[in-house]
Amino acid sequence: MLLELAQMLGREIRAFNVFGYITLRAVLACLTALAISFLVGPAMIRKLTAYKIGQAVRDDGPQTHLIKAGTPTMGGALILVAIAVTTLLWGDLSNRFVWVVLLTTLGFGAVGWVDDYRKVVHRNPKGLSARAKFFWQSVVAMVAALFLAYSTNLPAQTELIVPFFKTVAIPLGAIGFVVLAFFVIVGSSNAVNLTDGLDGLAIMPTVMVGTALSVFAYVAGNAVFAKYLGLPHIPGAGELVIFCAAMAGAGLGFLWFNAYPAEVFMGDVGALALGAALGVVAVIVRQEVVLLIMGGVFVIETLSVVLQVASFKLTGKRIFRMAPLHHHYELKGWKENQVVVRFWIITMMLVLFGLSTLKLR
Repeated sequence: MLLELAQMLGREIRAFNVFGYITLRAVLACLTALAISFLVGPAMIRKLTAYKIGQAVRDDGPQTHLIKAGTPTMGGALILVAIAVTTLLWGDLSNRFVWVVLLTTLGFGAVGWVDDYRKVVHRNPKGLSARAKFFWQSVVAMVAALFLAYSTNLPAQTELIVPFFKTVAIPLGAIGFVVLAFFVIVGSSNAVNLTDGLDGLAIMPTVMVGTALSVFAYVAGNAVFAKYLGLPHIPGAGELVIFCAAMAGAGLGFLWFNAYPAEVFMGDVGALALGAALGVVAVIVRQEVVLLIMGGVFVIETLSVVLQVASFKLTGKRIFRMAPLHHHYELKGWKENQVVVRFWIITMMLVLFGLSTLKLR
């Protein structure tokens, strides 16, 4: 909205044309989302506390988590509000990618909200059934994947880019693209959700990975940079930088309240939405493999659950003391903030490694 206003004013006052630069709007978007989080956060936490929308804690988990019982949850709604308002303010609303990412994020957020609402308000420990949750996640992801597949203009926009190789790209075709996009979006969503088990553990890696993806979006949207770095040029992808900046600002604002000891948890409404956001941005800029690298912490957390369940069903034995992996290290004696900060450090290294694929080809 503000972009359109600036463009109108720019016809009369040239100084307003500066708002046409994606980089400036990205900075302003990050600051706007951060400000919204700071302003709305305290009031939202008070409301959640007043309505007794508190977190339930697993009896079989680390005993140090028992004090977390009753901490307000569903705080991810704060992140979604900040992202949505900021994107609508600073984004180019004529850009189809902006709407795909925003609506996909809100769609997954709605699924998470229903799940959280049933758990904490209706006191149903199962929340939304696993089958129903996966069904609605699949519906949203499939709609996004089909739209992206059949709105592409160039074959390069549906190829699987292999990092570190300038000329290696696997043609997927429309069907292959839809299948890959579906699994990336749904998989990323659930991976972030599984990681969200400690104060600040999921949100900071999400901010780091999202910020790195904004670099890929900026490059893909710029014909000169894309050609120089050997990436497919995707017209309009640069506008996703605004969304990623809004996600970073909203995430940092939420971390202010979610840092140990957390005043609020994001719940499924935030975790499912943010994971889907990372997935759909990676699909648009054709960096699914790089997302796998940079989101290594999310991948490992998910694999730990899969391996734990498979091992127990097949052999009756557990590989880890508890899954997801962060609980395993807690039970080994690591303090919660040690696990969180160490996983942040690992994510930072993986993000830098992922960014290196821009040049190392």
